[in-house]
Amino acid sequence: MAKSNTKKIHKIGNTRIVPISLKILIVFTSLLLFSNFSSNLVSVMLAQRQITQLTNEVLSDHLKQIFMSATNQWDLYKYSNDKDTAVNAVKTVAQAGLSDAGNVAMAFNTDGEILFIVNGTSLAAEKTLRRVKFAPVKKAIEKNRINADAAREWRSFPDSSALDEINRKLVIGTNEGVVQFNSESGDYLGVYTYQKDWNLYFVCAERSQETFYTTLFNFGITSLFIIFVTIVFLCVGLYLLNRILKNIGVFAKDIYQMQNDHQLGIIDISKANHDDVTYFAASFNALSSSVNNLLTTFQKFVPKDITAKAYAGEAVNLEGKQRELTIMFSDIRNFTSKTEVLGNEIIDLLNVHYGRIIHLVHENGGVIGSIIGDAVLGIYGTEESKNKSLNAVNAAYQMIRTTQSFRNSLKLRRAQIEEKRKLNDAEDRIFRACLVEIGVGLDGGNVFYGNIGSIEHMANTVIGDSVNSASRLEGLTRLYALPVICSKYIKDEVEKVSSKYHFEEIDMVQVKGKSEGIKIYYPLDTEEDTQEVILQFEVFEEALQLYYEGKWAPSRKKFKEFKKFMQKNQPSYVTVADVFIHRMGLKSAPANWSGIWAMTTK
Repeated sequence: MAKSNTKKIHKIGNTRIVPISLKILIVFTSLLLFSNFSSNLVSVMLAQRQITQLTNEVLSDHLKQIFMSATNQWDLYKYSNDKDTAVNAVKTVAQAGLSDAGNVAMAFNTDGEILFIVNGTSLAAEKTLRRVKFAPVKKAIEKNRINADAAREWRSFPDSSALDEINRKLVIGTNEGVVQFNSESGDYLGVYTYQKDWNLYFVCAERSQETFYTTLFNFGITSLFIIFVTIVFLCVGLYLLNRILKNIGVFAKDIYQMQNDHQLGIIDISKANHDDVTYFAASFNALSSSVNNLLTTFQKFVPKDITAKAYAGEAVNLEGKQRELTIMFSDIRNFTSKTEVLGNEIIDLLNVHYGRIIHLVHENGGVIGSIIGDAVLGIYGTEESKNKSLNAVNAAYQMIRTTQSFRNSLKLRRAQIEEKRKLNDAEDRIFRACLVEIGVGLDGGNVFYGNIGSIEHMANTVIGDSVNSASRLEGLTRLYALPVICSKYIKDEVEKVSSKYHFEEIDMVQVKGKSEGIKIYYPLDTEEDTQEVILQFEVFEEALQLYYEGKWAPSRKKFKEFKKFMQKNQPSYVTVADVFIHRMGLKSAPANWSGIWAMTTK
């Protein structure tokens, strides 16, 4: 299971990651605000229309009162012949019905000459100014009051177009109706009627801005309330969304951690809610398990560099190139005879052996090129490393020690059994067949490494002279009874990076399939072999040099000196001296001796 990372995910690569809860909240809040403001605007527009209708009704009622007063005062004027008193009486009635500074009542003749004009008191405006705190609205109301005061100074009807229109209607018999007119103080909407006795138009009107600013004020108050409610909703909504969608964040962190680790894992859904998001996580876990199972199976059949390439999403094609690699070839000695004794059980023995060997190859940075019967081909350097040859030598010695440990455990088990009874001949043959012993050959250089085959079936392989040479060197371990034999390439590479191994030249041979002789080396492990043993190899070097020079008699003497020492101190090195002693016998070097020994077998 991937560990949950408490760190918030801001970016994956160059892509910025936005939490889904924030996206939902932004979209939902935007839609909510749009819906509320739209509804508010429609409500305000409808309210403004209703206010206009109510205003017209109020103005009409007030106009009726003015008209009745004008009719009555005309009769009194005829009786008293006091026009000013009659006009003032009508003016008083007109003034009494106006409550707002934006309201206006006037009387003017058909030429537009105004007889009187009054507007509402400024009391309502003052109350509004005290109530309003929003500076732009407050400033607008103050400006309207100033404009209303300016309207009282009109001497004639301010809109000649509107005057012509109502005169035209009067001619055709329409003596009342709605009038809209413009002035420097603002636009007005009202009602009018014609009084034929006075030959005057009486008008009650309200400045349009009054309704507009009232509407604007109401819209502002409502909008502030909407914003307040939305903020409260945002807080509650964010809390609820985080509770509902908290699993998404947890799952995303797990997946993000998997990406950083370059390994699929399992999302922890033990504490998740039973919803579709958890279902997606469970589906991901099932897919992850399937992929990991396939990947694990895939890794068992192909090198890990190919697995890594496939896991990274790169195509695995029929391709390859020349690369400088180190090749390891390991083989079980006397495998044919073991097969004859063990039969089908040889597979079980091989699996136990390979379980250890393959692990050591991988542990030291190598990959398995192929498994051919009892032989294992290891490749080092597929992932760039300056220590590829050192890693190969380390792996070789670990393989030798592992098989030695396996043999020792079998010998201990035999001893335990023989304390009770003696093994029969069949048991003895099986025991000896299970005593696995291996040799390791190492070489390196430029080889072809890649995939060959077809699009239907391909195999990862390595092809080159170094591969064949490593196999031949492994074969020589049987001849010289040495566990590891390597080429000069391995020697030179290891000596550049480590002093752990002391390389001793063993021979100069012409292996089967080669036309030239090559020097072969045995890497002495300075951590296991004593300094005395290592120094004794100087005698071996002297003997070998005399052997190359064709001085076989003194060479035999030196080899025998080396053998005598090793018989007492390190018997495993006796055979390498015997090879030369038996090869030279009591003879002298051939006349055409070049120092190279031609091998006729692997």
